Amino acid sequence: MRLSFLMISAAAVALSTGCTMTDTSSQISQAATATPETPPAASEPAPPVAARIDHEITQVGRTRNDPYNWMKDENWQDVMRDPSVLHQDIRDYLEAENAFTKAALEDPTTALRDELFKEMRGRIKEDDSSVPEIDGPYAYYTRFREGGEYAIIARKPADKAFDDSAEETILLDGDALAEGKEYFSFGGIDTSPDHTLIAYATDTQGSEFYSIRLKNIESGDDLGVHIDSAYGPFEWSSDGKRIFWIHRDENARPDSIWQRDLETGEDTLVYREEDPGVFLSINKSASEEVIFISASSHTTSEVYWFPVDEADPTPRLVAARETDNEYNVAHWDDQFYILTNLDGAVDFKLMRAPMDSTSRDDWEEVIPHRPGTLLLGMQPQKDYLAVMERENGLPRIVIHARKDGSSHTISFEEAAYSLGLDSGYDFETPVLRFEYSSPTTPEQVFDYDLNTHERTLRKTREVPSGHNPEDYIAERLMAPSWDGVDVPITLLRHKTTPVDGSAPMLLYGYGSYGITYPADFRTSRLSLVDRGVVYAIVHPRGSKAKGYQWYLDGKLEKKPNTFKDFIAAGHYLVEQNYTSEGNIVAYGGSAGGLLMGAVANMDPELFGGIIAAVPFVDVVNTMSDESLPLTPPEWPEWGNPLTSAEDYDTILAYSPYDNVADRPYPPMLITGGLSDPRVTYWEPTKWAARLRHDAPDAGPYFLRIEMEGGHGGASGRFEGLKDVALDYAFALAAMGKVDGVKLRED
Repeated sequence: MRLSFLMISAAAVALSTGCTMTDTSSQISQAATATPETPPAASEPAPPVAARIDHEITQVGRTRNDPYNWMKDENWQDVMRDPSVLHQDIRDYLEAENAFTKAALEDPTTALRDELFKEMRGRIKEDDSSVPEIDGPYAYYTRFREGGEYAIIARKPADKAFDDSAEETILLDGDALAEGKEYFSFGGIDTSPDHTLIAYATDTQGSEFYSIRLKNIESGDDLGVHIDSAYGPFEWSSDGKRIFWIHRDENARPDSIWQRDLETGEDTLVYREEDPGVFLSINKSASEEVIFISASSHTTSEVYWFPVDEADPTPRLVAARETDNEYNVAHWDDQFYILTNLDGAVDFKLMRAPMDSTSRDDWEEVIPHRPGTLLLGMQPQKDYLAVMERENGLPRIVIHARKDGSSHTISFEEAAYSLGLDSGYDFETPVLRFEYSSPTTPEQVFDYDLNTHERTLRKTREVPSGHNPEDYIAERLMAPSWDGVDVPITLLRHKTTPVDGSAPMLLYGYGSYGITYPADFRTSRLSLVDRGVVYAIVHPRGSKAKGYQWYLDGKLEKKPNTFKDFIAAGHYLVEQNYTSEGNIVAYGGSAGGLLMGAVANMDPELFGGIIAAVPFVDVVNTMSDESLPLTPPEWPEWGNPLTSAEDYDTILAYSPYDNVADRPYPPMLITGGLSDPRVTYWEPTKWAARLRHDAPDAGPYFLRIEMEGGHGGASGRFEGLKDVALDYAFALAAMGKVDGVKLRED
């Protein structure tokens, strides 16, 4: 049983982190007398004033000044693991920023935030449960108790999987494990092959340093196995006597894979990655016969494998890494099936190779490259191979039969929708599970009989407070960008919201790493849409919404296309009377926060407000610090300003932090997490300080740093809603829809 949906995926969330170049110990001591000075109390709260200390950095023949470099603790690695060691001057400043945001934004919107939270919580089935996953003699699932923040992991006999009255065994109680902790998150969860033990990974800081523990299911006893400094995923050996896990080094980078002997407690090295630009992952094949090790960057991959029952595993290479060649592997029909962009297959093709002869010369084509049809992934069952594809921005599942080579397609008719694959059943069982939703349709879980092509609806997400899809309109639009290219937009509005330019809009965007934001169902959005707000998602270049080339056209020297696409989409929606200029609140997080910072610099008057969550805005400094976990792996995405003057100039030209000027910026809400290893706390902090200094008559700028959390903000399903309520309260205030709260001049 592998409850993978609870894991934090580095691929799905492959986002950036922040840094500066040099040691700051002397600067921090200089800042001791100049850290936040809040002016005397006035009629309105005043933001803290950050010290400015010149800090010149020279590289590739260029020199820049970073006056807020002191905000990065020189012991940031220690802070990730233990926030209490944060330098006091920095802590004082962060707390002063939080105090200002509380006084100037949170307190005046208390009633609205409470109302929003109550609405959003009311749309959540508090005792909800997942559809059971069948694994041998048991059916495994998650559920929540009324009022519970965290998942309960449980099982029941497989033959009673869908019997709600069947007796269950609780394996893990997330609420109990999280008791007394400010932050809690599950990573990997998996039972031993004989179903007697359960291993689970937890993070109690938000730093994504996981600890793996083992528990006897029958007795409930902790087995005293503690594996620390781990990455989230792990795998069992076939005999259940060993665990394969990923080690994170002091810079939070996955650097090696180890085997833990559960009888002796001894760790044995299985694989070490010497290239700091490569990340590691490990996964067991659907057949449970093979364990794969993937060593990959954003553009290059290399896969190793070994039999799951091998006592002293020796990784076998599938094919050696070649720059800009990507591939991933599945085990099916006693062969390896390989998705790859080899030989110019930009949108990927499917190959296969015998297990004993896997060099590229031995690969045989199964599905040819079809430009514009992106192959996204594979899910094998014994006699069938499901392949996820995307064409014209819409996903579909294509089923390939092993026996006769025939194929058929699973698709839907809505204008915009999301589709996801899930195993759900044993490899031997001819049933495929998939999830479907759309902006108007709550999530549905289907079991699909691969022999008969019959769909069984196992679950439709319940919205306790009520939801009528007919009350909403979802649209898919195409906005012409600066160069004539059509940019997809997913749009959701209430049927009563007029299309006459009067409606406010929340405009969401991301557009990096090839990540395509799904056109799915989110109950929280309804709190805006029901108030007459149009919710729109832009799918700019840098995503894979229109294929892999769409991604390539939004990275490196072409990165500005992402920003221009978002701005073009905003203007198009104004032209089409969905909203009006200055009545748009833009929203993006992480690399989407970079997008927010860039468009704020490029076209500030288009927006009435900006929400930048954990924003990657200090791009030059980040990409110049090799010690940060994501910097070397991300040079193929952004460029390397340490070695290339051209890359330096390209990044500097759009880096939000480096391009702040005295512009009419709209009000901004900027958030971060103290333990965030992806976008470090000092990135949003430095940016907010520079905005206030360089554009003091614009804004206002609100900075909120989660002092006990990481990249995802507060943990827990309800605590997280409080963060959303703050975002939406800010958005509504920026739209002029909160009585008594005025963030900008008319």
